[in-house]
Amino acid sequence: MKQILTLLLLCLSATVSWGQVLYPEEELHKRPPRVPAYVVFAGDTIRFDRRDLYERMDRELISFTYMHTNSLLILKRADRYFKQVVPVLKEQGLPEDLKYLMVIESNLDPKAVSSAGAAGLWQFMRGTAREYGLVCDDEVDERYNIEKGTLAACAYLRDAYSKFRDWTSVAASYNSGQNGISRRREEQRQTSALDLWMPEETARYIFRMLAAKMFLEHPEAFGFFVSPGEKYPYIPPRQRVTVSTAIPNLVDFAERHGVTYQQLKEANLWLRSDKLTNKAGRTYVITIPGPVS
Repeated sequence: MKQILTLLLLCLSATVSWGQVLYPEEELHKRPPRVPAYVVFAGDTIRFDRRDLYERMDRELISFTYMHTNSLLILKRADRYFKQVVPVLKEQGLPEDLKYLMVIESNLDPKAVSSAGAAGLWQFMRGTAREYGLVCDDEVDERYNIEKGTLAACAYLRDAYSKFRDWTSVAASYNSGQNGISRRREEQRQTSALDLWMPEETARYIFRMLAAKMFLEHPEAFGFFVSPGEKYPYIPPRQRVTVSTAIPNLVDFAERHGVTYQQLKEANLWLRSDKLTNKAGRTYVITIPGPVS
């Protein structure tokens, strides 16, 4: 019995020691950040001086703090995808803060597919994607093309802003549709999406977006400490190949350009088959990835 107790004490000591090495006291997180007085999003100031707004924001700050897997992956992925998306937002004359919608939509996972069938970083449904000029078929699905998907999102967001004139309503419409927000604003005689009674997912959406901005700007306030070397880098492509004809075999195409089929597909998630028939004779730009260090 004495030997068993000694062994247990040794194991406990080793566990405590190991824990102390991995998680120094200064890195232990004890509570989520407090709700601020306000957050500025895309030039609009959202205040939390009402009890209901305070509590809704508090919920999302708690969620980001303790939803460790997703929060950590978002933090590690952010540089890679923001470096590709932010220049497009700026070129299109849209506020940089709109990148946080993408965070909420897909957790910055370009392969994300929702249970309803929305896909890509911006989570377009097929019908909406086609409406905004994206090709979606068995061989090509441009919802997974980061540049084209972002351009389509910009077009949607610009349309919504011309209708609502405030970014919180625009964000809510990205989740539930422009018609849904327009109808609720009219029926409930309100102009701010913050004052609308909406389905739970949409009601949370705006506050999740604001919490995402706070989280990615100050992750240490949420108890996350990720060094620059731990973040996933953006590696610019080695080459971009323009094609307007068929590619019978993408494995052969990859080999001709000095990469594996896996590397080619990872860099071009919008290529959904092992070939590109291209019966419509469209022009596509295929990314040849740079070296992986």
